[in-house]
Amino acid sequence: MADQERIALFIDGANLYATAKSLGFDVDYKRLLKEFQSRGKLIRAFYYTALVEDQEYSSIRPLVDWLDYNGYSVVTKPTKEFVDSLGRRKVKGNMDIELAVDAMEMAEHLDHMVLFSGDGDFRSLVEAVQRKGVRVSVVSTNATQPAMVADELRRQADEFIDIVHLASKIGREAGERPERPHRVDRRVAATAPSHYDPELADD
Repeated sequence: MADQERIALFIDGANLYATAKSLGFDVDYKRLLKEFQSRGKLIRAFYYTALVEDQEYSSIRPLVDWLDYNGYSVVTKPTKEFVDSLGRRKVKGNMDIELAVDAMEMAEHLDHMVLFSGDGDFRSLVEAVQRKGVRVSVVSTNATQPAMVADELRRQADEFIDIVHLASKIGREAGERPERPHRVDRRVAATAPSHYDPELADD
């Protein structure tokens, strides 16, 4: 039965954040989970992000904690700090390898992989997963200038889902967005995907 298709979500956190922000909406991760649970048997929903260590308050920590307690498998690693050739301090937090390893390990248990990223580096991963008989959908957008999805990734996917068409199903309603609390309350702050540090997004 089609409704028993085994699905797993692989969410490149920094990439999804940047994509949604460029389109002017916040992702409601509870609604996102429900949307894909309604499309088949959701085996796993992975969320990948780098975290800045040794910070008194990390802007993404409340979201990570919320996801961890609400049905997501959160994969994190510390960011690396370096100084570029112009002497500027940079923070790097690339999760591509972690995502690729998990996807390859999960492939034999899946019928359908949904990749939330527009990063062209994932093209070869998508091709490898397809060779194992898994259908791959890529969720990103080409509605922005420039497009957030790499052309080679979009072409490789079995299906490209423009997140513009998902926004009404997985976006946060305008009235639902909680005001940023002065003191961080995990239960409230964690529900706002706007608590994210775009500095962690890779170029």
